[in-house]
Amino acid sequence: MFQNKPTIRQALRIIIVGCGKVGITLVENLTKEGNDVTIIDKNPEKVQEVSNLHDIMGIVGNGASYSVQMEADIDHADLFIAVTDSDELNLLCCTVARRVGNCAAIARVRTPDYSKEGSYLREKLDLALIINPELQTAREMARILYLPTALEVNSFAHGQAEMIKFKIPENNLLDEMTIARLGKTIAPNLLICAVEREGEVYIPSGNFRLSKGDLISFVAPHKEAIAFLKTIGFKTHQVRNTMIIGGGRSAYYLADQLLRMGISVKIIEQNRERCEELSILLPKAVIINGDGTDEELLKEEEIQTIESFVPLTGIDEENILLTLYARKMSNAKVITKINRMNFKQVVSSLDLGSVIYPRYITSEAIIAYARAKKNSMGSNIETLYYMFDSRVEAIEFRVYEESPLTHVPLMKLALKKNLLIAFINRNGKIIIPSGQDTIEVGDTVMVVTTHTGFHDIKDIVG
Repeated sequence: MFQNKPTIRQALRIIIVGCGKVGITLVENLTKEGNDVTIIDKNPEKVQEVSNLHDIMGIVGNGASYSVQMEADIDHADLFIAVTDSDELNLLCCTVARRVGNCAAIARVRTPDYSKEGSYLREKLDLALIINPELQTAREMARILYLPTALEVNSFAHGQAEMIKFKIPENNLLDEMTIARLGKTIAPNLLICAVEREGEVYIPSGNFRLSKGDLISFVAPHKEAIAFLKTIGFKTHQVRNTMIIGGGRSAYYLADQLLRMGISVKIIEQNRERCEELSILLPKAVIINGDGTDEELLKEEEIQTIESFVPLTGIDEENILLTLYARKMSNAKVITKINRMNFKQVVSSLDLGSVIYPRYITSEAIIAYARAKKNSMGSNIETLYYMFDSRVEAIEFRVYEESPLTHVPLMKLALKKNLLIAFINRNGKIIIPSGQDTIEVGDTVMVVTTHTGFHDIKDIVG
C-alpha cells in the first residue's frame, strides 16, 4: 500500500492589481492557500482595509506604473494578476510586468471586441491567461439552459464528461435508494460525487442512502448523463426561448450563445442607446426598450409562458426579486446571477433556481493556474470547480510522468477520506473507475473532495 510523504511547497509571490470584488476574492483564496500576496489599488481606503484584514502588503498607486511595480517587488514575483475595471489598464499592467519582471501574467478582459481577439492578445503580449468573467458566466448559463432540469452543469475533459447537479423531487425513483444499488440497477456508467442534505455535504460511499430533497452532483459522459436523467423522470430537452432582463455585457454574451443554440431570445433593457447597440449586435434577438422590473411590462411580454428567465440587472436584490416573481408567475427555468457574497445562507434558503456567482468563475481559473504553477510538475491542474458554496472542490489533473500512483489498482491506494476519483479520461474515453482500474501516464483524472488546496495528483493519498 502506497503512502505519500507530504511535499513542502514554497509560497508563490503574487501581485494583484485591483481591489474590486474579484480582487478581494482572489486575495482571500490565494492567501488561504499560503501564498505571499501584495495588493495594488489607487484607493487608499480599500488598500488599507484589504491589507489589514488579510495581513498582506498593500500599495497605493497605479498598477501600470514601473515605480509602483518595483515597490511591489516585481523582480521576485511569480505571478501578476490585473483585475481592475478597465481592460486597457489590465493589459497595460501585464505588459509592463512582463517587461520588468520574470513572472507569469493574467489579465481580466471583458469587452466583446477584445474577447474575440483573446488568443491573439495572449500570444502577442505573452500572457498566461486572459479571463473574461461575463463570457464564462454566459457559457455556464447556456449549459444549464441546454439541460434545464439541472441546477448546475460543469464540463470536464474538453466537454466529454459533465458534472450535473439536481434536486431529488418527491416520489422519485432515487428516494431511499442506496448508491450501490443505483450503480448496479440503473446507472453503472455514472458516479454520485457529492450530496448536500440539510446543509451538510457528504462524499458518499456505496451504502449511502439517497433521499427526497437531497442535492446531488454526479459525473458521467454526456450521453450517459442524458439517459440517466430520462430514466429517473427528468425532462432533458433544451428550452426554446428565454427572457433576459438587462442589456449589459453578460446579457450580450448569453444571448449570443443561446441564439447559436437555436433558442429565441428577448432582452428588456432600460437604456435606449444600449437597445440600439444590441439590435445591431444581435439582429436575431427581440430587444425591448423598457423597465424590466415593471410588472405590467413583464406581463405584456408574456412572462407567464416563457420557458426560461434570466435577470442580469447588475443589482443583486433586483435579480433575486425578479427571479421570485418569475417563479410565481410562470413555470420558467430561472437562473439568478449574484455578485456579492453577503447573506449566502439567506440566498440559499430562497427558491432561486440555478444561482451563479461570477467572481467564483473568475477565481477558479486563476487559482487552478496558481496551484499548477506551485506543484511538483508530476501532474498539472486542467480544471478546477468549486461546489456547494466552496465546501467541495472538483479538480481535473493531467498525469505527466510515472509515480508511485501509476499502474496501481485504485483499491490498493491509501486514498484520503472524503475523496472520490470520479473519472479517468484515457485517450478520449471516459472511465468511471472501479477498484481494479489504474492511473496511467497521459490520463486526466478528476477528483472530488472536501479537502482544499490540492496542487498535484499525489495529494489524493495520505
